Amino acid sequence: MQIGPYQLRNQLIVAPMAGVTDQAFRNLCLRYGAAMAVSEMLLANPDVWDTDKSRLRLSHSGEEGIRSVQIAGADPDAMAWAARYNVEQGAQIIDINMGCPAKKVNKKLAGSALMQNPDLVEQILKAVVGAVDVPVTLKIRTGWDPEHRNGVQIARIAEDSGIASLAVHGRTRQCMYKGEAEYDTIKAIKQSVSIPVVANGDITTPEKARYVLDYTGVDALMIGRGAQGRPWLFREIQHYLDTGEKLPPVTVEEKRQVMLDHLTKLYTLYGEFKGVRFARKHIGWYLDQDAQRDFRAQFNKLETAAEQYSLVECFFEEFISELDKEQITNV
Repeated sequence: MQIGPYQLRNQLIVAPMAGVTDQAFRNLCLRYGAAMAVSEMLLANPDVWDTDKSRLRLSHSGEEGIRSVQIAGADPDAMAWAARYNVEQGAQIIDINMGCPAKKVNKKLAGSALMQNPDLVEQILKAVVGAVDVPVTLKIRTGWDPEHRNGVQIARIAEDSGIASLAVHGRTRQCMYKGEAEYDTIKAIKQSVSIPVVANGDITTPEKARYVLDYTGVDALMIGRGAQGRPWLFREIQHYLDTGEKLPPVTVEEKRQVMLDHLTKLYTLYGEFKGVRFARKHIGWYLDQDAQRDFRAQFNKLETAAEQYSLVECFFEEFISELDKEQITNV
């Protein structure tokens, strides 16, 4: 898949997820085989940029791979300004968010709320594309609600406005993340435009990845929640796409090393105080099984990096032996 001058090495992209796809997570997914990782959403409002969270999102120091930065907003001029500013800071691709279903974003008529206003969508897209000399991509949903799936209309506007590629989550805004993603609309979008189209939603296994590619005919897949606590999913999917065979389950030792590496990256990125708090969420995803409830409860009470690191080590040294092989596979 080609995005402007950038040739992706495969068909797998990390979806932008607020509070999740920070640099630590993005780099981990890239090392496990993702071709590109899109940054967390940044509001096109410089008044809210003077925070530690926004400064980290604006910084690309230590970034691996193609630097794709997602911006969100409802004002064409503000979006154009934000795009230019991020390019000046090192962004190589600007991604526009019209897929976020969160109320706090939608109440400002940004994110997926924009799909209700195709005229404004066109104004924003043309303003951003005209403001920068790097590729501009777009992420949308299939529509505002199941009765108003206008993804094909928005896709055609995107193509006419100069958007370099389009990612589509297979749910409407009203659906949030409930139920199952549908791919008929994504298939129709792919058939209606000539720009690259990326499918997103419920791609959690190698078999599902193969199915979505074959059914929709899209150019690439965007994977989000399926990779939380499972960055090796990209390696598993790519191997299956290449060979038709599944890799053996990740070993306990590799999971241990990935978790410890992720902790180190979080502490380095945020500092110990905030890193410890972000780690609670990520480690919970790695160990999201009933058998590990006691561990998670204990981990979430810890206040230092050393304590967290030590508990993970102890978990694998002392507790794994108590689990049977099936439980070990699902740690």
